[in-house]
Amino acid sequence: MQNVSIVLLEQSLVSSISLPMEMLNAANEMARGKDRRIKPINIQLVSYKKEAVVSSSGLTLYATSTFTEIKQSDLIILPALWRNPIKALRQHPTIIPWLKNLAQQDSLICAVGTSSCFLAEAGLLDHKPATTHWLYGKQFAQRYPQVELKQQYLITQADNIYCAGSVNSVADLIVHLIDRFYGHNIAKQVEGQFSPEIRRPFESHAYAQFDTNLHQDESIILAQEWLQSNSQEDILFSDLAAYLQLSLRTLNRRFKQAVGITAGEYLQNLRLNNAKELLRTSNLSIAEVAENCGYQNSSYFCARFKKVMTQTPLAYRKTVRGKLFKVV
Repeated sequence: MQNVSIVLLEQSLVSSISLPMEMLNAANEMARGKDRRIKPINIQLVSYKKEAVVSSSGLTLYATSTFTEIKQSDLIILPALWRNPIKALRQHPTIIPWLKNLAQQDSLICAVGTSSCFLAEAGLLDHKPATTHWLYGKQFAQRYPQVELKQQYLITQADNIYCAGSVNSVADLIVHLIDRFYGHNIAKQVEGQFSPEIRRPFESHAYAQFDTNLHQDESIILAQEWLQSNSQEDILFSDLAAYLQLSLRTLNRRFKQAVGITAGEYLQNLRLNNAKELLRTSNLSIAEVAENCGYQNSSYFCARFKKVMTQTPLAYRKTVRGKLFKVV
C-alpha cells in the first residue's frame, strides 16, 4: 500500500481522518525500519480545491490534492459525517463518479459511519452487504433497498469495499488492512501502540460477502472450524490431516494457499486471541491462561505472547486493566 486518499469535507469527523493517518504512517515507518526498500506511504487529503476545510468540530484541515488530480489510489477512506448524510450527498454529487472510476480500478474503498451513503449512491453496494451508523440505519434501508444492510455488524466487506459502522470501528478495520499489506507482526505492533485495551479481532465482528474464511476450499474450512473447536487441546496436525483424509503435506500446502498463513500460525493466532480475552476479562493466573489456551508450557506461552504482542502477558493485563472503568 503506497497511495492513500482520504476525502475531506466540511461535515467530516476529524477523528475518522487523523486516526487512520496515524496508524498507517506508523505501520509504514515500522515496515521501512525493517526494509528500506519499502517506499514511504503517500497520504493525500482530497477535496474540491487545495484549500482549508473547516470540519464539523471547527478544526481546520488543508486539502493536499483535488479529486481531479487523484486518478489512482490503493486505498480511499471516506470519513464519518456529522449528522444527516443526505445534506453531504446533495452538496457533493461529483464524488460519485470519482468513486465509480476508482472502484473500476480495484482500489480499496473504506467508508466510515454514514459516508457509506456515498458508496450506495454510486451503486457500489448494490446486492452487497454494508453497514452504517446505527442512528441512520432505517433511513439508509429505505433509501437503498438494493443494499444488504447488516447493521448488527460493525464492519462489512464486499470484495474491495469495506464499511465501518462507527469511528471506533475504524481502528479495527485499519489494523486488519495493515495485517493484509504489512504483515501480522506489524499489525500487532500498531495495535499495541494505539488500542490494545479496546480492540477485538476483525473477524469477531465483521461480515464478509461470501464467508468468514474468504476462500472456497471446503476441506480447509473444515480444518479451520476443527482448529477453532480444539485450539485448547494438544493438537497433532497429522490427526487433523487424517480427519480430513489428506496427507500432512497436502494439508499444509492447501491451508497456506487458502488462508495465507500456515495451519500452525493460524492455531497460534487463535490461541493468542483467546489468551488476550482471558487476560482482559478473567483473574486466572498466567499459567492458568496458558493452560486454558492450549499451551502446556507457560514459559513458552509467555515467550510467544511477547514476540507477537511486544509485551509480556502480565504487562498486557496491566495495560488493559488500567484503561477499564465503571460507573458506580
